[in-house]
Amino acid sequence: MPARANTNTAAEPAGHGASGQSAARSHAATRERIGTIINLIRPAVQSDGGDVEFVEFTPGGVVRIRLHGACVGCPSSIITLKSGIERNLRDHVPEVVRVEAVE
Repeated sequence: MPARANTNTAAEPAGHGASGQSAARSHAATRERIGTIINLIRPAVQSDGGDVEFVEFTPGGVVRIRLHGACVGCPSSIITLKSGIERNLRDHVPEVVRVEAVE
């Protein structure tokens, strides 16, 4: 049986063909939607003296955020995280599985 020729081009490194490019575009579009939703939430968090920063969206669907200001150490921050931020993101961005706060 003859060896199969490598059909990848310099523009398409191994493992990054059209489907890899499509996945990257999809991931970028999801990150953009997440950023938009977080920016809509930020004024409410800022009105209480805190802030929220979008850090990362993982391939597994986890959004990582960083809390700032009054949110750091606040007992209500977990409620803000789960009931406010996570609920809104999951409602508007179905790719989001959960939200985690990072330091």
